[in-house]
Amino acid sequence: MSTPTLTVLAGPTAVGKGTVCQYLRENYPQIWFSVSATTRDPRPGEEEGVHYYFVSMEEFDSMIEQGDMLEYAVVHGKNKYGTIRSKVQQALDAGRPVILEIDLQGARQIRETMPDARLVFLAPPSWDELVARLVGRGTESEEEQARRLETAKVELAAEGEFDVTVVNDTVERAAREIARLVGAEQE
Repeated sequence: MSTPTLTVLAGPTAVGKGTVCQYLRENYPQIWFSVSATTRDPRPGEEEGVHYYFVSMEEFDSMIEQGDMLEYAVVHGKNKYGTIRSKVQQALDAGRPVILEIDLQGARQIRETMPDARLVFLAPPSWDELVARLVGRGTESEEEQARRLETAKVELAAEGEFDVTVVNDTVERAAREIARLVGAEQE
């Protein structure tokens, strides 16, 4: 059996990272997914410990100071998100492939702290499709949509920093490609 791998999945806002990861969770139970901590408020239907660990800004800062974060970032100039180090290590020690669904800043931190991690960039089929997905989900105000689209331009420009690019043209196809990359699906 090969050593379990840490795979980082990142890409621009609204590219469908969450949807692809949900497909992977449902169809590849052997993959372990990190649940990030965040300072943002829960969206409708999100559950504590399932979608995120929702913490205060003070709690988050304390976790950083104690070295409990594998990576962390301020996203969209507003909220903090981060990966809890001990939970990732426990999954790797148990022999499971691990996927971190994180942002560009976090991916860059992982590249520095864990250079043998595989970085996968999830790309949209086109800019127009990315805009349509963001607007279509209807979870952000127009002001927030504009901020996220500006962030997306920066994120798209960083694609070359990643080991592999997977285009999210269909959720199933993109998810199966990622499952092959982490060794959860045979060629």
